[in-house]
Amino acid sequence: MWYRLNKIERCDDNKIRADIQVPPSSPWFDGHFPGEPVLPGLAQLGMVFDVIKKVAGGNLKIASVSRVRFKRIVRPDDLLKVIAAPLKRDVKAYTFQILIQDEQVSSGVIRFEKEEREGFAQKM
Repeated sequence: MWYRLNKIERCDDNKIRADIQVPPSSPWFDGHFPGEPVLPGLAQLGMVFDVIKKVAGGNLKIASVSRVRFKRIVRPDDLLKVIAAPLKRDVKAYTFQILIQDEQVSSGVIRFEKEEREGFAQKM
């Protein structure tokens, strides 16, 4: 895994919280940018997906991502907190934010759909 998942939990308010750290050896830092490593936004979205999928379970795939804002640079070894909360009107969607301490790094909405796995019988 390219990051360390230090802690993950589902809280009483149904939010998912995770503490994550991305080590300097992560391949995401290789090209972004020499001498000034920055974690790309795509990697941040990947962490959010992994955290939700780990807690929600099932064969999920991303249907859409919207209202995404990147507000702060993530450097190697920053301590990140991922918080995801299901939208009340759409059980297949979560709002999310990534924080460093109390400062917002990124936020948005991620929607899922069930991934259909093609079995042998379906191929015939």
